[in-house]
Amino acid sequence: MATEADCDKALRSLVDMLARVPADVRSKYVLERTVSCRVHDLDITWSARLCDEGIIGLTTGEDAKAQVRISVGSDDLLALVEGRQSLPSAFATGKVRVQASPLDMLRLTALI
Repeated sequence: MATEADCDKALRSLVDMLARVPADVRSKYVLERTVSCRVHDLDITWSARLCDEGIIGLTTGEDAKAQVRISVGSDDLLALVEGRQSLPSAFATGKVRVQASPLDMLRLTALI
């Protein structure tokens, strides 16, 4: 099981990766949304805002009203961020659960 520090580092790496996506591509696929990522085996949630600029304001603490909610295990989170696991495969096998509108799901999948 990965640690809280490992997961925090992975999520901050994801923030950096999204920041490197060209702004015109981000603006094409990203709608402004609040996002939470619950790492269920550590019982910790990170929250942020997803917008044209990328992922802004990543902090620990649950956002009960997040428009996009992701739940994942710590090891699976690391595997996804490091590219050892694909999101469609993790989603299909139940390793990642996403609660979002169908439009948000389509746009996020296209960006990833």
